[in-house]
Amino acid sequence: MSSNENRLLRGAFFPTLAASVVAIAGSTVLRGTSGFYGALLAQFVVVIFFIIHIAVSRLTRNLDPISTMAMALFSYFAKLFALGLLLWAIAKFTDRSTIDRTSFGITAVVLTIAWLWGEIASFMKLRLHLPLPDTKA
Repeated sequence: MSSNENRLLRGAFFPTLAASVVAIAGSTVLRGTSGFYGALLAQFVVVIFFIIHIAVSRLTRNLDPISTMAMALFSYFAKLFALGLLLWAIAKFTDRSTIDRTSFGITAVVLTIAWLWGEIASFMKLRLHLPLPDTKA
């Protein structure tokens, strides 16, 4: 039986893949080669960042809640810093005719929504049983 993280990854990957094909094709038709590169870069960034999220979830599966929170916060700030660095590098070292910023932004938002929708749908199918606190005081 596969782990919960694998189920979440599969459930999120396929809607994101379908949305990325549509977004890349649409960006290419509307903006040309620069739209293609912008949408492709957005797909890479979104998929890598969410795979890191699933990997951190898998790594912290058996840790105590404080360590889990520390890892989650560290990965969040590391991803935020890396994204800022990537956006700075794109703005500084590439021309707008090479990577279309609008295609990048729209594709990143669409793929993020598709990933989260797929992950939430997969999570709802897991039927996890969480221990409830004892109500007797």
